[in-house]
Amino acid sequence: MNKINTAKFIMKDEDFRCEVCNKKVKALKYTARDHCPFCLSSKHVDINPGDRLCNCHGILIPISIEPAKKGNYKIIYKCQKCHLIKRNIMARDDNMDLIIEIISY
Repeated sequence: MNKINTAKFIMKDEDFRCEVCNKKVKALKYTARDHCPFCLSSKHVDINPGDRLCNCHGILIPISIEPAKKGNYKIIYKCQKCHLIKRNIMARDDNMDLIIEIISY
């Protein structure tokens, strides 16, 4: 299993097209965009945030939500390919209805 080192964070805030819902996703402009705000899915491309060194390239599906600092939340993902569990901070424009649905599940 790959250990995440947040000290090695590389800022990657790019537009992309979501491979799950096919919607165009715009860069956040205040931190790195790492998941789709519409379906909350992501792609397993990083070992350390922003490095793009992971060869898995599986789809990260949101499976749970947990509290984070300053009243925010973390989305817990499971890779459909390698089964790695990852956590990412929720973005301001994330689909709150879907966040609530995941919390309630």
